[in-house]
Amino acid sequence: MKKIILSICVSLCLIACTDNALIKNKKNENNKISSPIKLKVGEGFVNPIGYYESKPRFSWQLPPASTQKQQTSYQIQVASSADFSKSSLIWDSGKVNSDDNAWVGYQGKALESRQRVYWRVRTWGQNQHVSNWSETQFIELGLLNNNDWQAKWVGHPDTNERYTNPSFNGMPAVDHILYRPQYLRTNFNLNKPIKKARLYVTAKGVFKPYINGSAISEDVMTPGWTPYHKRIETLTYDVSDYVTQGENAIAATLAEGWHTGRIFHPTQQEHVKPMRLLAQLEVTFKDGTQQVIATNNQWKSTNQGPIREAGNYDGETYDANFEMPNWNAASFDAKNWAKVYAEPIDPEVKLKPKRHSAPRATVTLPTVDIVSVKNGVAIFDMGQNMVGVPEITVPAKQGQTIKLRFSEALEQDKFYVKNLRSAKNIDLYTPKQDGEITYRPTFTFHGYRFVEISGYDTAFKPDLNWLTGKVIHSDFDVYDNFSSNHNKLNKLSSNVSWGLRGNFLDIPTDCPQRDERLGWTGDAQVFVSTSMYKADVYAFWAAWLESVREEQSIDGMIPKFVPFRPFLTDGTAAAWGDAATIVPWELYQYTGDINVLRENYNMMKRWLEYTEFHSFEHISNIGTYGDWLQPYSENGRAKGDTHPDLIATAYYARSVDIAAKTARLLGYKSDAQQYERLFNNIKIKFRDYFFDDNLNVVSTAIKTIKREKGKRLKQPKQSKITLKTTQTSYLLPLSFNLFNESEQQVAVKKLLAMLEQSDRHLRTGFLGTPMLYQVLQRYGHSDVMYDILLKETYPSWFYSINNGATTTWERWNSYSLTEGYNKANMNSLNHYAYGAVAQWFYNGMLGIQPTQPGFKTFKVEPQFTQRLNDLSGSVPTINGDIKASWSITNTQLTMRLFVPSNSQAELLLPQVTELKVMKNGKAISDLTALQPGEYQISGQVQLKRDVTNE
Repeated sequence: MKKIILSICVSLCLIACTDNALIKNKKNENNKISSPIKLKVGEGFVNPIGYYESKPRFSWQLPPASTQKQQTSYQIQVASSADFSKSSLIWDSGKVNSDDNAWVGYQGKALESRQRVYWRVRTWGQNQHVSNWSETQFIELGLLNNNDWQAKWVGHPDTNERYTNPSFNGMPAVDHILYRPQYLRTNFNLNKPIKKARLYVTAKGVFKPYINGSAISEDVMTPGWTPYHKRIETLTYDVSDYVTQGENAIAATLAEGWHTGRIFHPTQQEHVKPMRLLAQLEVTFKDGTQQVIATNNQWKSTNQGPIREAGNYDGETYDANFEMPNWNAASFDAKNWAKVYAEPIDPEVKLKPKRHSAPRATVTLPTVDIVSVKNGVAIFDMGQNMVGVPEITVPAKQGQTIKLRFSEALEQDKFYVKNLRSAKNIDLYTPKQDGEITYRPTFTFHGYRFVEISGYDTAFKPDLNWLTGKVIHSDFDVYDNFSSNHNKLNKLSSNVSWGLRGNFLDIPTDCPQRDERLGWTGDAQVFVSTSMYKADVYAFWAAWLESVREEQSIDGMIPKFVPFRPFLTDGTAAAWGDAATIVPWELYQYTGDINVLRENYNMMKRWLEYTEFHSFEHISNIGTYGDWLQPYSENGRAKGDTHPDLIATAYYARSVDIAAKTARLLGYKSDAQQYERLFNNIKIKFRDYFFDDNLNVVSTAIKTIKREKGKRLKQPKQSKITLKTTQTSYLLPLSFNLFNESEQQVAVKKLLAMLEQSDRHLRTGFLGTPMLYQVLQRYGHSDVMYDILLKETYPSWFYSINNGATTTWERWNSYSLTEGYNKANMNSLNHYAYGAVAQWFYNGMLGIQPTQPGFKTFKVEPQFTQRLNDLSGSVPTINGDIKASWSITNTQLTMRLFVPSNSQAELLLPQVTELKVMKNGKAISDLTALQPGEYQISGQVQLKRDVTNE
């Protein structure tokens, strides 16, 4: 009987417990407190192997479907094992009362080389309900210090020779064999069961690694381009699945790249920089022991492989007669190869993990047309100006070299390569037998739309399937986040994205096709903000800024391009060197990550010291490339008509203003006060020096003659200069807040008058053009900006599209379908600078602008027009995508807005009457603090009269 009663009691308890659990689960289900999602570290890394930061920053998002729309607290745990047992915990933040969900700094003991840790996060919402823990993520560090390396730099022994050949223009002549790509390898034996293996590797030059005959990565042109005399990036690969118990082989090919190959115009290679490989394979066995296989003087090398030549500008030469089957496999006999030359690691050159993703082929483009076939020469059209390499599958004849040439555009049916200047841009393939061959270059890249193929077996008719294009850029996501009912506007958005792809190959370059491809700092600072709206490129920029800091000279000068080669040019330029302040500031505005300001604040200060030294009474005479490539400039000068001192002084003020705000944010009160005073002094001087009482640009001014380098003049020499009035001479001070508030409308009227004189066509170059949309929207003239943007005639964005552009151009008239290429020496059809206008798609047309860095709070104030309709787009942020769309039928507005979790929006629609804002079927009256969720908006739009486009 007792057993029965006991059994009944147990059953009742179980039922009660089950009911309580169901009630609790039902409550959790109703609350939908989902786990945080999209966990990242640093500038956006997910489960990184070979990470660079010993004290990482953590970011996450609240899931859109969760009822937790705002975060009030968080807790982060970091552990040495994925079970987060008490003994494995390395750091526990505890419950932190904060709505921060991005760039949260790790506060534990600094992580070490090779260390793997696991992390997770949970959050609390408005009602103090806690979420479940997120999915577990990991971080594995690379080799952080030079003393972590046992390896030595190795290369073919011929590259250690001294050069005694006759000189050329004062430089020793170089035997091309010393720059022939190298093949390196060694065998090793693993005699125990394997737990894991990591390959740490880099090169002076570019490399491709193999283990047991297999390429271990799709990365290309690694390790990339940094100031090699100060820092070389290293890569880490998980090769656990490539090694096996028993005999193994590790191998690599090595070519010039940026380190050893020529840079810019000179065709003579730099003979003092031989190619080298550094590799360290670390194998951990299941019994806990380790084995290290490192590059040393026991490795073997040959330069008699099939890749005979390879360079960034000149292309690749491949001869199949030199192929070495299985050369990278364990079974290969390398007895005839030479022992490598080995040299120690230089302690003055830092070896540091790569802090952004390496380039790789991200898209494959098919051929869209065969333009012509004449006398064994076929011209293929990819339909898109792209950057990358071809992959060909063509019929070949033994010993008959197949030749590939590349061009951005044709002149009628003529294959045009003049704008490439000294860059050969030619790939050659010599087959060893008749039959179909497949080839894809390894150590080069080209900027092109058209490919000319000759040397194939003419018994066969060229076919579209002979050629595909492998699009190469640093491995980041490019967003498809804007569309409208206007085909040419959509094309412009696409062109900007393709220009970004083409010029973000390890560093931000000015062009990808001719003998330049440099990291010009001026181009970077005008486009950095736009690029963040178009692609996930924060890590890309943060990594490049490290190179900028390294290239800053002892006196604070920032070079014109980074990485810098001093034999190309010297000195700096205003607006170019100001990338030191502008790029970090714009990245902070978009991301909200104050670390980018901390990292670069000292560089900002030193740049301002340099600028101050090269100014007199607050007028900068630092020199500049001006409003580069302004159309209709006097005598066609590339620097434009805006006086260089006006530009230099405006940018001096801008950099000082940024430094003052940065100092405030970082808590450097005295610095902030100093820079605020300096900004006001420059502002006053700028206004009085360059403009008269009526705010006209003065016809003459007194110019201080530049001092001798490194010397101050007690009594500076002066001379009269003449200043021209340009659109940019008003755009810069309006954008940089250099006019008093009472004078701003006067300046705007003068700017508008100049725009009317040019029939609402721009007369701006690289510097002035990005200011147009900012200034015109700020002062209520977006209708004028629409007219400028939608122009069809020169100079305009649609002019290039009407002439076949699939990327943005260097010049407003780089090319014409009827006349061909502009005859200027510099003429690229893939330059991103003028693509900066795409930021207005998001800030202006859709009206999404941050009111707090990182878009934690933002305003939405669309610039409506009758000229466009059905606009939609999104802005990716630290909290998720902000989404907006609108269309107008007659005067009826239909609009949608999505505010991501942990964010807040203000809706500004001054042009709309009979406004109705709905969320979840309920009317919303307070538009100053819209909470997360989706809103439906309607009303009547009152628009200014639009000027009809020609």
